[in-house]
Amino acid sequence: MQRLKEGDIQARNILVEHNLRLVAHIVKKYQGTEEEMEDLISIGTIGLIKAVTTFDSEKGPRLATYAARCVENELLMFFRAKKKTARETSYYEPIGTDKEGNEIHLLDIIESSERDAFSQISLKSDSQRLYELLDRVLTPREQRVLIMRYGLYNGKEYTQREIAAQLGISRSYISRIEKNALIKLREYF
Repeated sequence: MQRLKEGDIQARNILVEHNLRLVAHIVKKYQGTEEEMEDLISIGTIGLIKAVTTFDSEKGPRLATYAARCVENELLMFFRAKKKTARETSYYEPIGTDKEGNEIHLLDIIESSERDAFSQISLKSDSQRLYELLDRVLTPREQRVLIMRYGLYNGKEYTQREIAAQLGISRSYISRIEKNALIKLREYF
């Protein structure tokens, strides 16, 4: 422990190697899960390495007690992260086979009145990003011109002439404002 405090990496490695059985013992509690034991031991070993690296003998518990908590925490963090992504599904994930033995993907069976459901989802995502960028990137005048010109936020679409009349500036100036605003958005997009 003294050599570890002095920054001796070999001492750290020895402590990790000597406590690997502790990791194996803790991982046994999770033997019934669908995870491979080797993967869980690897994750537990990361917790052990963190424990050995951050252990301070002056704060109280023994290394084994502290390491057991760190290993357990590392495993629990892994399971929490996995639980969050467990419900995610890819459109290209195989979900079965047809009569000829070809794989069927989720995207193959999605019913949609639109030509392409994936492009609709992509359009929605792009639209959300566009609205976020409007406030962040453009000046208030550029925002107003684009909102009026394209009927954003469920508004009415106006011609450049109509916008120019409402704002009291020339149609050619509206055209320049619109062009510059679109260039800005394209750069950030």
